[in-house]
Amino acid sequence: MGEQTTRPLGADLPVATLLNEMARDLSTLVRQEIELAKVETKQEVAKAGQAGGALGVAGLAGWLFVIFVSLAAMFGIGALIPLGWAALIVAGVWAIIGGACAAFGIRRLRSVRPVPTQTIQTVKEDVRWIRNRNG
Repeated sequence: MGEQTTRPLGADLPVATLLNEMARDLSTLVRQEIELAKVETKQEVAKAGQAGGALGVAGLAGWLFVIFVSLAAMFGIGALIPLGWAALIVAGVWAIIGGACAAFGIRRLRSVRPVPTQTIQTVKEDVRWIRNRNG
């Protein structure tokens, strides 16, 4: 077996060849990063779509529930006081509940991250690798 010697990468290659290889590698890297961003974004959109569908059905069922419970509460309280006042009491309770739910929903929406964070991190790593490789 012959003895292998270690030489720097591209030591005997012309500059044009090295530049061509670097451009090809960079092109491949960009295509891979774009593909990763597409996959990551598709996953997030699918999760958001599923959550939206479930929330839509839950909203409809909740709306019907609220109507019937509100009517029952209004007529129940109406047996003790005039019906108009009973309706205002029930409406006030639902206004408080609605405000609390709106505040919760706003906080929850702020936690959604539509930016492909994994792709951004790998692009930063690729840039560091290119800088270290070339200089």
